[in-house]
Amino acid sequence: MPMNHTRPCPCGLGASYGDCCGAIHRGEKTAATAEKLMRSRYSAFAVHDAAYLLRSWHPATRPESIDFDPELRWTRLEILGTTDGTPFHSEGTVEFRAHYTVGGHAGDQHENSRFTRVDGQWVYVDAVE
Repeated sequence: MPMNHTRPCPCGLGASYGDCCGAIHRGEKTAATAEKLMRSRYSAFAVHDAAYLLRSWHPATRPESIDFDPELRWTRLEILGTTDGTPFHSEGTVEFRAHYTVGGHAGDQHENSRFTRVDGQWVYVDAVE
């Protein structure tokens, strides 16, 4: 689903999509922290950017493809906490709650995600159990 580059970014940081996560999706910027990668991945789910999601997924845990539910709309992201994941770390976690609606009903996904660097770039590994 195409996203107008001047609209607010779905990640919730207050910048336009084009200047925020859109620039990361297009490869013009990189995510400097695990949290920023988490936010850019949430935005990619919101705009149905499967190519970016696959690129930002660790090769050992990456699925073959991503199927989007056309009825699901991501509505808000809450970052609940982070561990490490700064520009000075090689690993980190981001705990989040992603809110959505589907079929007229609200829901949320709560996860503590693990991130690491591959060739200097942050990538999503998996959920911490």
